[in-house]
Amino acid sequence: MNNSVYERFERHVWRDLHTENPITISKKELSELTSLNDRISQLDVTEIYMPLLYLIDCYRKGFAALRFHKSQFLQTDSVHMPFIIGISGSVAVGKSTTARLLLHMLEKAYPKNRVQLMTTDGFLYPNKVLKEIKILDRKGFPESYDMEALIRFMTAVKSGQPHVKAPVYSHDTYDIVPEEVEEVDRPDILIVEGINVLQLPQNREIFVSDFFDVSLFVDAEPRLIEEWYLERFELLMDRAVSDPQNYYYKYAIGDRKSAIAMAQRVWQDTNLKNLKEYILPTRSRADIILHKSEKHVIDRVLVKR
Repeated sequence: MNNSVYERFERHVWRDLHTENPITISKKELSELTSLNDRISQLDVTEIYMPLLYLIDCYRKGFAALRFHKSQFLQTDSVHMPFIIGISGSVAVGKSTTARLLLHMLEKAYPKNRVQLMTTDGFLYPNKVLKEIKILDRKGFPESYDMEALIRFMTAVKSGQPHVKAPVYSHDTYDIVPEEVEEVDRPDILIVEGINVLQLPQNREIFVSDFFDVSLFVDAEPRLIEEWYLERFELLMDRAVSDPQNYYYKYAIGDRKSAIAMAQRVWQDTNLKNLKEYILPTRSRADIILHKSEKHVIDRVLVKR
């Protein structure tokens, strides 16, 4: 990645950019917002996410000003249009925690605004379809998503349509939940999280990222992400041991060493390959990069100039 297009801020510099009116989040709230094996503290909220929230507000004010002046110039009525934040990064890097924490902080910062979060996992093809077209082993790769449906969804949301529905994905069953949907209903702010949100699929005239007003990429060294992925896999097994309906149950009741060896193969053959070929190349498209070091500590932030 060409860092010359980014301003780089080490943590101790970033934290001093905005120190006023910090949002307080209780330990219980942080625990509920944090993914299974992620780590986050009130110090992270103060030192990383408060300056980030302020910067996002700068983008939001610019978005509102542009819409106002554009409608004035064109002499058209202003249509309700959400401010959309895209969040990308590898599997197991902690982007879900970032998305949920930002949602919580935005709700506190803008209590009169409707803020929603959705993930693109719901636009994965169901496992049955992936098996039929023989790409179940490439789940998470660009071709495993129904991109046309995702683009239709984003178009409807960005144009201000009410009650826009999206499929729901379950990490417990490792599949789309039949006949279940989540609804995005004319939010003022929408967070869209997923590994594929910054990708540029071939033969597409419109990309998911075209709908974003600001985009974030959660970054870390692949060796650390592998460590977190395997750690999460073991925790998911532990959680599934008494639930036969859970996808991880068969691994939880079987030989643990064999299960971990299988997870290592999946990381090498699928997730690492996807990361290197399709996810990392999108990092330089993000407006803001949150870089993580050991134990999920965000040690620096990069902002596109």
